[in-house]
Amino acid sequence: MASAIFAITLIFSLLAFYSDELYSRFILQPYSVSRGEYVYTLLTSGLIHRDWPHLIFNMMSYYFFAFQLETVIGHWQFGLLYTVSLILSDMPTVLKHKEDYWYRSLGASGAISAVVFSSILFFPFAQMGLIFLPIHVPAIVFGALYLVYCVYASRQAIGSINHDAHFYGAICGIIVTIALYPRVVPAFFHHLSTLS
Repeated sequence: MASAIFAITLIFSLLAFYSDELYSRFILQPYSVSRGEYVYTLLTSGLIHRDWPHLIFNMMSYYFFAFQLETVIGHWQFGLLYTVSLILSDMPTVLKHKEDYWYRSLGASGAISAVVFSSILFFPFAQMGLIFLPIHVPAIVFGALYLVYCVYASRQAIGSINHDAHFYGAICGIIVTIALYPRVVPAFFHHLSTLS
């Protein structure tokens, strides 16, 4: 399942780079979705990306976490986690920008955040960091800092990035993972207790 999602996202992103029609049909339009139109873009917007750096960064993040996570939670469970989080991570954006006719959003970041935070539940002390910085911290610390930054960046409207999708994707990843594997909660706290 992880391999299929990876391949499908790459294919549609590359097609959208060279097809304005596909790009405009797949991109999320909160104004329209909130009025019951183009609701499918809650899903298709996660299959396309703005440019090469956007695509490469997302797919590298996916690569580092998705395949390992799939071996832990299973194939259909991974597909469910990814798809549900992709859709739900954009719902707050639809509500926030429902009156903004020109607002658009795209990319798989919400679902990938879900994958990352699901992984953090299983491996809270795995070393994580940013690709362009040689500094690594425990996954649980990285996750906390990531959420704080997402909230701050959203409030400050930093760049053209949909920080809300990142934040809510992470939250969805945690919730869906716990719903699928309730035993991950005591296991997570057991990992934390080993520090004391």
